[in-house]
Amino acid sequence: MQKPTLPKGTRDFGPEQMRKRLFIFDTIRQTFQRFAFQPLETPSMENLSTLMGKYGDEGDQLLFKILNSGDFAANLTELDVAQGSKKLTPKISEKGLRYDLTVPFARYVVMNRNALTMPFKRYQMQPVWRADRPQKGRYREFYQCDADVVGTDSLLCEAEIILMIHEVFQNLGIQDFTLKINNRKILAGIAEMIGAPGQEGPLSVAIDKLDKIGKEKVLDELRERGFSEASLVSIDELLALFSLQKLDPDNVLTILEDKLRKSEIGQLGIGELKETLELVQQYGFENARIDIDPTLARGLSYYTGAIFEVKANGVQIGSVSGGGRYDNLTSAFGMPGLSGVGISFGVDRIYDVMDELNLFPPNAGQGTQVLIVPFDAEARTVALPVLRQLRTADITAEMYPDITKVKKMLDYANAKQVPFVILIGSEEVQTGELSVKNMLTGEQHKISADKVVAFIVSACKA
Repeated sequence: MQKPTLPKGTRDFGPEQMRKRLFIFDTIRQTFQRFAFQPLETPSMENLSTLMGKYGDEGDQLLFKILNSGDFAANLTELDVAQGSKKLTPKISEKGLRYDLTVPFARYVVMNRNALTMPFKRYQMQPVWRADRPQKGRYREFYQCDADVVGTDSLLCEAEIILMIHEVFQNLGIQDFTLKINNRKILAGIAEMIGAPGQEGPLSVAIDKLDKIGKEKVLDELRERGFSEASLVSIDELLALFSLQKLDPDNVLTILEDKLRKSEIGQLGIGELKETLELVQQYGFENARIDIDPTLARGLSYYTGAIFEVKANGVQIGSVSGGGRYDNLTSAFGMPGLSGVGISFGVDRIYDVMDELNLFPPNAGQGTQVLIVPFDAEARTVALPVLRQLRTADITAEMYPDITKVKKMLDYANAKQVPFVILIGSEEVQTGELSVKNMLTGEQHKISADKVVAFIVSACKA
């Protein structure tokens, strides 16, 4: 007999886990809706022509490709096989599982551009798949919750993303987090100032290791990446820029303005960050958990303006949210010049953070709130109307389906951690006084059938 297993990097979610996950989904969804984003879903699979080439060579390798249906190898020749996987793949696979929600969104916008009202605000909450090496906080199947605005260059959108990030995490109970913000133009300005225009990517990758390997090894790595000695001298002078994260955002912007005063593109990026933060202040939001981090360099293959990253403090888990501004989201599909900005929340990592820090509210994992235990068939005639009234009052209630020993039914309630049980025997049927047992404290009360629902509602809210 075959032993059942799961593919690596995937997981089952039992009822208690799912209730907690749904708490996260519902919290994020409600926030998206309050900010006037509209729901959207796209298929789990896309044509490989849609996906390939959008995530770089590494991303292409991590795409889960789907074999063509039927005899996918019927027309292959030995030459096809000998040419290697890159040439072979298009002949046996035309579709793949989506790698993220952004590229399918871009495809959707282009296909429906004449029907969409711009600016278009959408949110999407669906699983994505990546053939990555599984490890803590990194899975092959995981959910993303994205919100994007396309069709406008307004920095109000960046400001709203900052507000939305704070609302989501505060409503989830994750109070200790840091929102790091940068701007691609600032990175470009730094590269320009050291005489290496266009090299902000490799510069940022190396500088990001400053705390781990020290200045000298960072400079050695930059030499290996082809940076000139003149550039390295300039980098040495600018290293102070890469340790500003813990300063007040206004102070960071002042220092950046001075250091990048000769860079037009750098000043443009600083100006965009300033305006974004001013809009957040005008909204009336206070106590923002923002660090301006000139080393933040995620998504440089597509982000052109603001860059966001959120990390929960106190846990060894990577970023739980990230996003940024892009100017050419749809250009790959023949619709250039459509600017947008978006944010993505990683539900699986958020779950791990909340689980590790014990942040789920007590009722987030709660299933059945009340179990009705009828002792016999006559007791059911009393139990069923009470069951209906409890559900009408928005109480999660069930009745034990079999007529069996009371101990077995109470064991069932304990196993499911049901907080309240209503016991109905012949005495309860005759008197109309139902026995309500608190399974946590052991207390038991006699309550008339017409008042039992109000009692349970009050007890569940206590």
